[in-house]
Amino acid sequence: MMYDQTRAQQPAGQASGRDERRAPGPDALFPVGERDKIAQRLGRATNAFADTPREALEEAEGAFDDATALLVEALAEQRRLLREGWQDGDPETQSTELRLALRQYREITQRLLRL
Repeated sequence: MMYDQTRAQQPAGQASGRDERRAPGPDALFPVGERDKIAQRLGRATNAFADTPREALEEAEGAFDDATALLVEALAEQRRLLREGWQDGDPETQSTELRLALRQYREITQRLLRL
């Protein structure tokens, strides 16, 4: 999966000293290109329903399957990046880094609960 790791969210005015370990922000769950491809598939399915309902439903199901697979991959990648930042066993991990990781876990989980 292509994933834009250059977009990272960090509170303004707070530098962690570990910029390379920041997890992508919550708005970056799906790569834009992949999201657009799935939306196009869903649009084609909707438009084709009148002429070929069964094929349209199969296309919609495929779009759904792709979206859920991307979501699982994106969440696993965010979890991996977040863990890297705080679970390195380094006793010098700063409280602000831990607080940032907690905030990111909370934001992502809250978004999932709103789905």
